[in-house]
Amino acid sequence: MDTKPKDRARSRADARARFEAWLAARAKNVPRVSYPPELPITAKAGEIVEALRSPRRRVLIVSGETGCGKSTQIPKMCLEAGRGIAGRVGVTQPRRLAAVTIAHRIAEEMGEPLGRSVGYKIRFQDRTARDNYVKVMTDGILLAETQGDRFLHEYDTIIIDEAHERSLNIDFLLGIMRRLLDERPELKLVITSATLDTEKFSKAFKNVPVIEIRGRLYPVEVEYRVPDEAEAEDKDYVDQAVEAVEYLRREKPPGDILVFMPTEQDILETCRMLEGRKWPAVKVLPLFSRLPAGQQRLVYTVTVPKIVVATNVAETSLTIPGIRYVVDTGVARISQYQPGTRINSLPISPISRASADQRKGRCGRVKEGLCVRLYSEVDYEKRDEFTSPEILRSDLAEVILRMTDLGLGDPLEFPFIDRPAAKAVHDGYDTLVELGAVRKTGRVAGPEAGRSGTQYQYPDSRIPARPGSGTHPHFPVSRYELTEK
Repeated sequence: MDTKPKDRARSRADARARFEAWLAARAKNVPRVSYPPELPITAKAGEIVEALRSPRRRVLIVSGETGCGKSTQIPKMCLEAGRGIAGRVGVTQPRRLAAVTIAHRIAEEMGEPLGRSVGYKIRFQDRTARDNYVKVMTDGILLAETQGDRFLHEYDTIIIDEAHERSLNIDFLLGIMRRLLDERPELKLVITSATLDTEKFSKAFKNVPVIEIRGRLYPVEVEYRVPDEAEAEDKDYVDQAVEAVEYLRREKPPGDILVFMPTEQDILETCRMLEGRKWPAVKVLPLFSRLPAGQQRLVYTVTVPKIVVATNVAETSLTIPGIRYVVDTGVARISQYQPGTRINSLPISPISRASADQRKGRCGRVKEGLCVRLYSEVDYEKRDEFTSPEILRSDLAEVILRMTDLGLGDPLEFPFIDRPAAKAVHDGYDTLVELGAVRKTGRVAGPEAGRSGTQYQYPDSRIPARPGSGTHPHFPVSRYELTEK
């Protein structure tokens, strides 16, 4: 008598029993959570937890001012709602420093060491464990994980934090989630934004309602400090920022100061000039993404009065403790692509009103705050309301190679929140053809009457080459068919 079918059935039953026992143990060991009463998001905790528990709410969009507690409190609300049991709660951040800092903060608020219930993963660093409930990572890490598991079975909830930044990685993840929600009915998605530009997110996910977090800890005053024409000719924004810091130190009550600068060179020059003032017991600290991690962490550990000079890395992702004053130069490096000349550039450009408001929101956490803007109120009102998404100001030749590497398919068919124009996509392919990275293999009939497409062969896009950056050697090819619309 053949006993193999019975053995297989028994083996499946044993595996199922072990899995259910593992789930029961995870449910029993979920850490208790609490929320700081002073944070504005705490008032909405009940509503958010109820929405996370509802089987009808697949997607949550949470909008709130910078510093309201979204990044640290929503993962804990997911645990209270029973998420993180069948899979982890995955939290994405646009920057490595933010991922590490937020993981440490959540673990600290739970009263646990990092790595027990909360872990993080960034490039070259993995502080996660098998039994973690919350995993904080950069958006690039989650994108890479989709190549090994396109259904992301490791997670039962995914939080895309700082979605308002609309980087390429964030737009790729939002598009992947739009597809994945149809294939994984048990998956929950939470999108958080520090701006009120949430209408596009809502429409992209079937007009889901937006939960808005109102209120802040302390009021923030805005002061416009504009030099006259003669001063403007002699002094650049570094000189003006240093003078603004001197003004705050001289005429305002004591408090930590955050200065926004567009480039690393400007930051180092500003720090040098401020250190030359030799204020007693004051620490001047630079902060930018390429700074070593140990130096970046000083903004959290220094206990003496401090002046932090930072790029827009400190605009939304990080909440630096103790900041009472902000000096906003009103500019940042914003990548731009010129299709006519096919040149990528990173010019110093005026920031949008939304970015200016986020910078203002960095103060007022400990006492009444003051934001000193080194430009006029008229200039502020004339600026764009929001920064345009990176996909609309990028070289699409590079985007095409990245999408090929990630297996995301045709840029014209991918569900971007803001879809690039068909002509821009075709120009991207033409650039790759001219560079020898792609070659046309002929015209093919399209799937619909009156439509036709061009078939391309292209190298493996994992090569670290950027269109226009130099040589493009030939590698084994795969095939791609682009339908012209």
